Parts: sequence; structure tokens; C-alpha cells
Amino acid sequence: MTPGLFVKQAGPLALIQDAGRFGVSHLGVTQGGAADWISCRWANWLLGNSPENAALEIVMGGNLTLEAEVEVTLALVGADLEARLDDKPLTARGTFTLAPGQRLSFRQPKDGLRTYLAFPGGLIAPEVLGSRACTAREQIGGLHDDGRPLQAGDRLVWQGSELAPRFLPRGVQLPLPRPVCALPIVLGSQAAQFAGRSLYQAFNQTWTVDQRADRMGIRLTGSPLDSALSGIVSEGIPLGGVQIPPDGQPIVLMNDRQTIGGYPRIGALTPSACARLAQCLPGAQVRLQPISATQAQMTHRRQLGVWA
Repeated sequence: MTPGLFVKQAGPLALIQDAGRFGVSHLGVTQGGAADWISCRWANWLLGNSPENAALEIVMGGNLTLEAEVEVTLALVGADLEARLDDKPLTARGTFTLAPGQRLSFRQPKDGLRTYLAFPGGLIAPEVLGSRACTAREQIGGLHDDGRPLQAGDRLVWQGSELAPRFLPRGVQLPLPRPVCALPIVLGSQAAQFAGRSLYQAFNQTWTVDQRADRMGIRLTGSPLDSALSGIVSEGIPLGGVQIPPDGQPIVLMNDRQTIGGYPRIGALTPSACARLAQCLPGAQVRLQPISATQAQMTHRRQLGVWA
């Protein structure tokens, strides 16, 4: 048996994720992939990995405990989940080395919700439809190709040798929550079907992240929005699509969203905004900030350019 990291205790939600599963939505298969794709890319970058390599997405912490069976250098980037190497605190912005017998554990969120643990060359897991991303709803991907999070007794192994670790460039800002997070949104064609007062409320009030939030969608609560459309013919849904159901409370559709939907949409968050929202705990305050499609495309290209 190949040595690796042994899962001594499983947290509530530790998932193998990569860049996602694309080109299969016509089959009803969703995108999946790292919810905070920016932090995941930086974790892979620190080890000289490809941005598409599989890493571990750790949500909430929940006393996830991993024990090393072999010496390895890993990278940790994202939320502060009180990570510890044995009893020594770890910062989620760099690399570290585990010796055989040492334990890596995660407790509870202190700043943000998700952190990413990258491995040399990426984690080994079955590839399904071009990705190792774990999608619980569809029961595909992950360590055993069943969509399940890590379980106690699982073993994580990787497929590359260690390279000289890097350091995060000075000035890198991870998409962690702020007192009020600004979330850029590109308006869609159905925005014209919302009353003028609702459009004003959409962009001039502070929304609260609801308890009803997962990798499929995140509800926002505030003054309800009113649309002239009670429903539409079901159509494809992009990452970050903001649906407005009959109660007027927006639902931002995330990585594990359904592929089609019939609620009117006011627009779609940018990919960077989705990464930031994915780090927001219930009760966090956010504001929707309309931008043009051209602005969104230019910003996204610049964001991708830092890894070029």
C-alpha cells in the first residue's frame, strides 16, 4: 500500500476538488470544482503544480485530522480554520513539511469558511468525465468516485515529486470575507423585468448570507425583489447566476448548481465574486455591485494572468 496521509478523524465536509468538470452540462452534469478557485490555484502554485491539479477543499474544519505516513511538503491557502501541525499553529498562506507520525488538524472557522490543501503533483483519485471533482448530489468524483467527503480510515496519496516550494507574492489578496463584501454582478436580459424600485433595492441594500447555503446555492436575505415574471422556460445556468424565486430572496447558484432552471435571473456574479461569497459564513453582509460584461471579462483575464 502506497504511504500517504491517513485520515484519523473526518471533518463535516472535506472534499477532493480540482478546476471543475466542463463540457458535460448537456448531460445534466454540473461543473463542481473548488468553490474558492483563487485560493485553490494559489495552493497548487506554491508547489509548482498545474492549476487543474486536485487538492483538498476543507470546509469549517470540524476537527479533521490527517496523520503523515511519509515526509511530504504541502501547501495551505485560504480560510483560517485554526490549522495545527501537532500543537503548532499554521498560517493558511504557505508551505510546510510533515514528518512521518505528525498530525495536521483543523478546528473551526476564524476567518473565512474554506481552505485548500495542495499536494505534490495533485491528489490521486478516479477521473470522471475529465475531472476528479467531488459532487455529492450526483454521487461522482472524490476519493472513491461516489461523491462522498473524506471518511475516517481513508488514505490520501499524490502523484508527483516535491519541487522547491514557492512563497506567495507580496500583495496577494485572498478572497476572504470583509465587514461588507462587494460582489460584482453582470446584469442579464431578464433584469429589465424587475421593477425599478426592486433594481434600486438590489444594488443599494446590504444583503445577509442565509443559513441555507451550500455548494449548490447560497441564499441572500433582505428586502424582497419583485419581477414581472413568475417563471421562465428553463434555461442553462452559469456559475454565479442570481435567481429570484417567488419569495423575492436571491439565490446565488454555485459550483454544484443544477444545470438548468426556470426562475428569472437578475444577472450573474463574476467568478472572483463567487470565490469571495464561498468564503462567507452565514450572517455575513454583502452588496451586489453591477458592472459591465466587458469590465468583468477584463478583470477575469487579469486575475488569470497572475498564474501565467
